[in-house]
Amino acid sequence: MRVLVIGSGGREHALAWRLAASPSVREVVVWPGNGGTSLAGWTPVDLPPADADASALAQRLQPQLVVVGPEAPLVAGLADRLRAAGIPVCGPGAAGARLEGSKVFAKEFMQRHGVPTAAARTVTGAGELDEALAAVAGDVVIKADGLAAGKGVLLPESREAARVAARGMLDGGAFGDAGRRLLVEERLAGWELSLLAVCDGRDYFLLPPSQDHKRAGEGDRGPNTGGMGAYCPVTGVDAAELARLGELVFAPTLAGLAGEGIDYRGVLYAGLMMTPAGPRVLEYNCRFGDPETQAVLPMLDGDLGRLLASAAAGALEPDAVTARPGASLTVVLASAGYPGPCEKGMPVTGLDPAEEPDRQVFHAGTRRDGERILTAGGRVLAVTARAADLAGAAGRCYDRLAGIGFEGAWYRRDIGWRALAAAGGGDE
Repeated sequence: MRVLVIGSGGREHALAWRLAASPSVREVVVWPGNGGTSLAGWTPVDLPPADADASALAQRLQPQLVVVGPEAPLVAGLADRLRAAGIPVCGPGAAGARLEGSKVFAKEFMQRHGVPTAAARTVTGAGELDEALAAVAGDVVIKADGLAAGKGVLLPESREAARVAARGMLDGGAFGDAGRRLLVEERLAGWELSLLAVCDGRDYFLLPPSQDHKRAGEGDRGPNTGGMGAYCPVTGVDAAELARLGELVFAPTLAGLAGEGIDYRGVLYAGLMMTPAGPRVLEYNCRFGDPETQAVLPMLDGDLGRLLASAAAGALEPDAVTARPGASLTVVLASAGYPGPCEKGMPVTGLDPAEEPDRQVFHAGTRRDGERILTAGGRVLAVTARAADLAGAAGRCYDRLAGIGFEGAWYRRDIGWRALAAAGGGDE
């Protein structure tokens, strides 16, 4: 089948790479793509983004499957328009995408359907802020209600800092309209876990568990970003635990969606905090995670195209893929200034078009300029390596990163540090 992947980041490059290796897939098209997908021949260069929207492009290409990578087009109803045109799509409609598009909606949904989550209060104006801060015990998290490119979650160090951060959101200065409504949420203690489930509206299939590193600084310090790296699988989350988490989180979520008349076909991401009192859902995403996708997909054998097409058709085929042994690790190479404003147009050196097996360079914020690849965003590349264990994957990944460069390039040197310390006898 011909598959159209919508998006321009590292997640979409990884999806195209894995779909191209699927027996059921004869052709992959990525739109609008990036420098890496263009080099691979997956980007229709005769259709620049300014000349057509994604639904019009899909109707022209008539793919047998569309996979929507980013959240914004899903929240805007792209999957609804595609399905109305008779085009199969792996991605929820606008109603299901509200789980990511509105943190307030997601929180209220979890409360309605018994999905374990942190206590929170909704704030729609400065007059409600002090009451909300008083109602939530302990340290708090401030979350913008709308989409904020993975940066709308703030972890203030004090109540006064929380008050200042919240006011900065409510007046539209911090995140625009996305922050004019917000959540004041209980800050949970524990360790984070990312779970991706492929869903067909009734059933779900869990992909191998991963852990993302959101903070910019080493030791998981500094501002939140869209993700600086990830690894897969996560020690301690065996098949039995994975099944338990599915029943605790995904079963009531899908049942709740169906009960509210929402046919959720696509990937559902649950970001969990594993607390001493049990798992709690921090957030939903309505699509593949980034950079978790770059770490998870190399851990799959089988036919990803068949799996995603079966979800789009409402008849999930979980036997389409199986988990591979070993471990993978992904590290993001970022531009100077990220997660703030970044200069663009820096030439990237050290890219080898013939990557060796089990080590890939996925492009994110890049563009092609003739034979050159230039930076075009904050997160520029994601280097992924797979090996027999996590230490081996980390060594191979960082070895490859050492050969890539551009002006101002930086990356975290401790992705997977807790798991690596635990495996080596260190403290978790």
